[in-house]
Amino acid sequence: MKARTRARGHALQVLYEVDVAGHRPGEVFQYWLDENPLPSERLVKFARDIIFGVLPLRDALDSCIGRYAPEWPIDQISPIDRNILRIALWEIVFSPDTPVNVAINEAVELAKVYGTDSSPRFVNGVLGSIARNLNSVKQSLQSAAKGK
Repeated sequence: MKARTRARGHALQVLYEVDVAGHRPGEVFQYWLDENPLPSERLVKFARDIIFGVLPLRDALDSCIGRYAPEWPIDQISPIDRNILRIALWEIVFSPDTPVNVAINEAVELAKVYGTDSSPRFVNGVLGSIARNLNSVKQSLQSAAKGK
């Protein structure tokens, strides 16, 4: 697994645990780092940026995901898929170092590893719809971020 993919995997596991169990993100992140260290401080920072970038924007990210996956209310999307989508959407809008196609491909790879058999296709479909409406999505989420 590529290094940045591994960092995304750490972020996904933390976000999943926070989402499902309500545990404190800082403690969960430290636990994951202690159990499965990342090979560099740059990757630790990348995972931390994802986690603490996604968490304050969960509602806005979920609202956006809901617009582009209308058949699936956000609370009916599996927690793994929901957090993979949150990570990818956050990266697409707020991480200028990550091209849109890379964020989508990485999300599909995470879905293959952590999701169900149908997860990769679902994640790809939702993110493809988002990518086709990128300007609107960016405006909406950047406005939400300014309000935080």
